[in-house]
Amino acid sequence: MSDQNTNPPTLKTIAKLTGLSQSTVSLSLRDGSNLKQSTRDKVAQAAKQIGYVPNRAGVRLRTGRTNVLALVLSTDVKNLDFTRMLIKGIGAQIQGGQYHLNVIPEYEHSDPVEAVQYILNNRSADGVILTHTSARDRRVQLLMDANMPFVSHGRTEFYSQHAYLDFDAEKFIELAVNRLITKGRQHLLLAAVDNDTTNFANTVNGFNRSVAKAGIIGDVARNSNLLADTEDTRAFGRQLGASMDGVDGIICNNELTALAMMGGLQEAGQKMGVNYELVCKQTTEILPLLYPQLDTVAEDLYSTGKELADLLIKNIDGASADSLQILQKPIPNWRD
Repeated sequence: MSDQNTNPPTLKTIAKLTGLSQSTVSLSLRDGSNLKQSTRDKVAQAAKQIGYVPNRAGVRLRTGRTNVLALVLSTDVKNLDFTRMLIKGIGAQIQGGQYHLNVIPEYEHSDPVEAVQYILNNRSADGVILTHTSARDRRVQLLMDANMPFVSHGRTEFYSQHAYLDFDAEKFIELAVNRLITKGRQHLLLAAVDNDTTNFANTVNGFNRSVAKAGIIGDVARNSNLLADTEDTRAFGRQLGASMDGVDGIICNNELTALAMMGGLQEAGQKMGVNYELVCKQTTEILPLLYPQLDTVAEDLYSTGKELADLLIKNIDGASADSLQILQKPIPNWRD
């Protein structure tokens, strides 16, 4: 039996297969940004062909690095398909490179700092991706104090600069308000899920500014219990539908919220496009599939995942934090 069948493939195996030097193969698998793309592709293809897996323990001993990115992910996610699309985007960005992804769940009712503290205590990753970021997020403070590379999905209010990618909630609201006004709506309701994030605060502030600028009436469903789950939201829709109190336009920042509210409004005899118009933030294809006439403003979660991974790797490589900040543009889908 040959050595290739009895021993795990090594850098030497890839070098022999590709005709490249071991140092070139090693550089290509680590990063290889200075190498030709054709060389990197050749090495990646050979590594995949023979099932090469880096010895992480050896890498860590030699370099102090794990070649692991950690995604700290809330399990209390009401956005449809959020987790799958985010991970799919991250995976696409790191595929064929030196990094692997570990997902660290933040369990409901647990201290969100615990997941980050675990990563720091065990030095189990080279960098961290945070989701559902709040204004004075303790996880962000912990990572900054530890000088650990990270990127947050969402902005904070810390004075110190850090890497982030955030959906432009204010622009989303501005687009939605203007769209409803063009359809003749003058009394708008914001039904936004309050998840204690900076994004929620920006959504509410943007709504208040936009309706004030337009000189129309705007209400916010501020009682978080009204939108706590789909049953409560559907009941809220029924209650609203029984007495609209002049409300003729609704903005939702969550697809499940929109679906549940529309169900309740329909049960109360209210018809979308007649009694009211609705604009929702879109993260999947479910809304246009069920309601082809519904206006949405999309966030591309696949691109979000790719960008977050790219920003984190650049942060690990030493890029300055103020060069690693992206405000993602909303994509309006007006369906006349």
